[in-house]
Parts: sequence; structure tokens; C-alpha cells
Amino acid sequence: MKQLAEFNQQDLNTVTAHDKTILFFTATWCGDCRFIKPAMPAIEAEYPDITFVEVDRDQYLELAQELGIMGIPSFVAYQDGQEVGRFVNKDRKTKQEIENFINGLAFTK
Repeated sequence: MKQLAEFNQQDLNTVTAHDKTILFFTATWCGDCRFIKPAMPAIEAEYPDITFVEVDRDQYLELAQELGIMGIPSFVAYQDGQEVGRFVNKDRKTKQEIENFINGLAFTK
């Protein structure tokens, strides 16, 4: 999974400008994030046409606030720079719930 810090320009428009992107907001201290993190490689493998970008909520607190990310882990999906869906709350998320979220997105081909 890519890290937001890997992008030369770390602004939202640059990261989400092309194709399908899902931002995965997490933090090192978050138990629910640690719970789902081992499942993320399998989820990524199931959706090879989506770029997954891990965003450390503490490192990018301003971005999290701008997007209204109050609970983690949370997911915000984009296609060609436009938000197409979000799975944002403070609850623990299962692999199946994340897959259901992705499958229900309004991505166009």
C-alpha cells in the first residue's frame, strides 16, 4: 500500500487526480486500525484497479479535519479527483464490511 508521504505533492488533488483511489486513514495507536491492517493486502489484491493510500491521521491531521475524519480506521474513495463514497465512523471494520463498501461505490469504468 502506498503511503501519503511517498507522493511528491501530498495535497488531496494530486493524490486523487487520476483513476480510482481510496484513502485509508489510520494511526499507529489505533487498535481497530491494527485489527484491519493485516487484511488490507488481501483487499488490495482483490481490487487491482484501485490505488490504496494509507494516511496517518496524526501526521496529516489537517487533511483529516478537512475531510471530517473523526474516527479511524476510515476510508474515502475518489475517482478522477471526485469523492464517490466514504466509510467513515469510529467503529471497528471487518474485511467483509470494507469489501461491501468498495463493491457499493459508484465507480465508473
